Amino acid sequence: MIGIKSIVLAAGLAMLSVGAAQAAPTAAKPVATAVAPASASTDPMLAVDGAPAMAIDPKVGQPVDGLITIQPQVTPNGQQARWFHDALLLPVITAICVLVLVLLGWVALRYRRAANPVASKTSHNTILEVLWTGVPVLILLGLALPSIGLLQAQYKPAPKNAVTLKAIGNQWYWSYQYPDHGGFEITSNMLKEANEVGKGERARTAIDGPRLLATDNRVVLPVGVPIRLITTANDVIHSWAIPAFWIKLDAVPGRLNETSFTINKPGVYFGVCSELCGARHGYMPITVEAVSPAVFAQWIKAKGGTMPGTAPAPAAAPATATASIATPGAAAPAAAVATAGQ
Repeated sequence: MIGIKSIVLAAGLAMLSVGAAQAAPTAAKPVATAVAPASASTDPMLAVDGAPAMAIDPKVGQPVDGLITIQPQVTPNGQQARWFHDALLLPVITAICVLVLVLLGWVALRYRRAANPVASKTSHNTILEVLWTGVPVLILLGLALPSIGLLQAQYKPAPKNAVTLKAIGNQWYWSYQYPDHGGFEITSNMLKEANEVGKGERARTAIDGPRLLATDNRVVLPVGVPIRLITTANDVIHSWAIPAFWIKLDAVPGRLNETSFTINKPGVYFGVCSELCGARHGYMPITVEAVSPAVFAQWIKAKGGTMPGTAPAPAAAPATATASIATPGAAAPAAAVATAGQ
C-alpha cells in the first residue's frame, strides 16, 4: 500500500510541475496598456490645469512692457473707469498743471524786482477771489458726479442669476468655492520655474502665463453673466485684485466682502494679492479664465459640480445577492424550495 501511495503522489507532483511550466510564459507575457499622459482628462476640452485650453493674449489681462496707461478693460465698470480717467481726469489734471505753471512763470517775470520796482498795495480783488473760489468748486462738482456713479456701480448688488465665486485668501495661496454649483473647491498656487520645482511638481510653461503670475489651477468664469465675488481669509488680510476687471476687494478674516462684475470678453486675465500679507506676499497670483457659458457648464460638470436647476443623477440601487449566493446552513429562498419540490 505504501508503494502504491508513493507512486500516485509522485505522478501528481509531476503533473503539477508540467502545468506550472506551461502557464508560466502566459503569466509573464507583458500586456500592452495605453497609459494616458498626465494632462489627459475625462473631458478632452480640459487643459493641463483643469481649465479649458485657451491661448493667452500677451497684451490683454497682464502687464505689458512700455504701457503707461490703464490695462484694457473687459468689464462695464472697468470701461467706465477708463473713460473717466482718459476723457475727464487726465485732461482736467493736465489743464490745471499747465495753468499753474503758466501763472507761476508770469508772476516770476512780471513782478520781479527789476520789472516792478514799486510793489502794488492792493490787498483785495473781488473778481479774483470769486474766480479762485468758484472755478475749483465747479471743477470738483464735474468730477464728483461721474465718480460717485462709478463708485455706486462697483458695489451694486448682484442679480439673482449671478454666478457666485468665493475667494479665500491663505498664506500664501488662494482657494475658491462655487456655492451655486455644488460647492466644490479648487486651490490655486503659483507655478514655479523649471529650476525651482521639486520632485513631482509641475514647472511653469509659456502656455501657463507670465512668470510670477501663472497658477496651477485657474478660476473659470462665464462671459456675459453677472459674477458675485465674495472674499474672505483664513489667516491675515489679503486682497483679490484683477486690474483688467477693475476689481480690488480685501479678504478679511472673519468677514465677507462682496462686489459684482460682468466679463465681456473671453480670455485669460492675471492679478495678484494687493495687500501686504507676509513673507511670500508677492507669490500668490490670481488667474481667471473667461469662457462662454456653454464651456463653463462643461467645466463645472468635469469638476464634479452641478449647474443650478439641474437635478442630480439618481443613485444606483444596491445589488441584491440573496438569490445568487448560497450560504451554508441557511434556509433556501422560497422560490428555490418550490423548484426543488417539483
